[in-house]
Amino acid sequence: MSVTVIEHLLNRVADLGIRHVFGVAGDYAFPIEDAVCARDDMTWVGSCNELNAAYSADGYARVNGVAALSTTFGVGELSALNGVAGAFAERLPIVHIVGMPASSVQGSDKLVHHSLANGNFLAFYNAAADFTCARVILTPENCIQEVERAIHAMRAERRPIYFGVPSDIAGKPVVAAAPLILQPAQSCPDALGSVIARILAALEKSARSCVLPGILATRFGNQARVQDFLDRTALPHATMFADKSVVRETAPHYLGLYYGHLLHENIADFVEGCDLVLGIGMQQTDFNTGAFTAKLSEEHLINIMPDHVVFGHEIINGVMMHDVLDGLCAQADTIRRFEGELPVQAHPVAGNEPFISSATLYHDLQSLIRPGDIIAAETGNASMGMAEIRLPEDVSYHNQTLWGSIGWATPASFGMAMAASSRRVILVTGEGSHQLTAQELSQFGRFRKHPVVVVINNDGYLIERLLCKDGETYYNDLAQWRYHLLPAALGCDDWAVSTVSTREELEAAFAACNADTSRGHFIEVRMRRYDAAPVALAMHDAVGTLYGD
Repeated sequence: MSVTVIEHLLNRVADLGIRHVFGVAGDYAFPIEDAVCARDDMTWVGSCNELNAAYSADGYARVNGVAALSTTFGVGELSALNGVAGAFAERLPIVHIVGMPASSVQGSDKLVHHSLANGNFLAFYNAAADFTCARVILTPENCIQEVERAIHAMRAERRPIYFGVPSDIAGKPVVAAAPLILQPAQSCPDALGSVIARILAALEKSARSCVLPGILATRFGNQARVQDFLDRTALPHATMFADKSVVRETAPHYLGLYYGHLLHENIADFVEGCDLVLGIGMQQTDFNTGAFTAKLSEEHLINIMPDHVVFGHEIINGVMMHDVLDGLCAQADTIRRFEGELPVQAHPVAGNEPFISSATLYHDLQSLIRPGDIIAAETGNASMGMAEIRLPEDVSYHNQTLWGSIGWATPASFGMAMAASSRRVILVTGEGSHQLTAQELSQFGRFRKHPVVVVINNDGYLIERLLCKDGETYYNDLAQWRYHLLPAALGCDDWAVSTVSTREELEAAFAACNADTSRGHFIEVRMRRYDAAPVALAMHDAVGTLYGD
């Protein structure tokens, strides 16, 4: 039997290792949704709204490597666009499949729902141009080759792609076409050899070197190579804010968090005092650099990026990160070992107060985390506190440092749970962010997932209170929800639910999480209004450099 356009597309989606498609039902997308539901190797995951679906796909891609999202024309795809843009910024591959009006309708002057009523049926397709690395409206004639071309771009750039599927085209048989052979980018042998030799020479010459592994190493599939390089060389290494869990944090030469000069001056002094800093997929963004307080000399910095290497001001193109790392690992025995004393990062110490302080919360969260857990930390105070926790073995940690869209973590953590059903997911979020997307808790119950959800209630937008001129300004206030009623209201009937405000209650709630992993746990942590993590408080003091004033 002939393969239809949508069948061919979904076959290739399945070949990528995608087993779930997130989305919201919509009439123009019915042919897509029907085709997903008809498959034995794929599950339709109906989200509460399209933005949440995009966030869930983001989380799924972080764990699975790639994800799929389906929305209807116009209203659906625009609702998802913020989440897709976040995936673009954070280098996460998502296959976005959009159900469009029939091609005959698009070629007419009919006024149809979800359109702009001006005859422009390409407005939303064009709007996606800056948030995707490839996009195409499929036809039977172009389907085979254009699907391959887009997937090739997604693999190369680790960014979302867009397929528009008109409703009358989805069920038509594809027209046979010559196979499109697209090879992954290859390193230029001469440039690769030169780069490896230069890095080795710089390491040999250096009296004190350190490594800053970055999140792009993980995004481009090089996390194991980075860890192998660090294990072989025993070079001191630290991670910046976005890069937590890129490397094993129990390793003896792991320094901890390098956050410019906002915190841990001993770490900053060590890193910036090195005569060679080797970045591996490291990005000097505002939050990564501690509000631009980091002082990394370009003269002493080499940064291995996905498809090029930067030596100070010089960029060498045509060399792939995996090839550079393989070359360095092959000669790791020649690299000078560090024999000096390493700085020690101070970790959260629980306070003596009967109420829950920030120090106590993050100290006790350390005891909650188990090897193999997946952690989603929301933008703002939650992720800033989690940044200082030392992770056990095989823990995968995620936040959205660059895009920073509040509300991301709740649906993203659900996507992570769908991608890794055998691992426990821990969500740490603030009540302000949680209010944006809390309805996605219902999906945990619907698909019988058992997360640990920690909602920090500081009575308002805490990070905004710390960053604006007057923290008591009314726009930082929130409606006061009865958070403990949310799980039951959203279909999570068997969850353990608690509201805690003392150390004793907090310890009991966390102990229950580890004693019974067969059901979900929802913990509202009530704290004082301005009791923030040290990183968040330091950011408050650095608003001048953060915003470029």
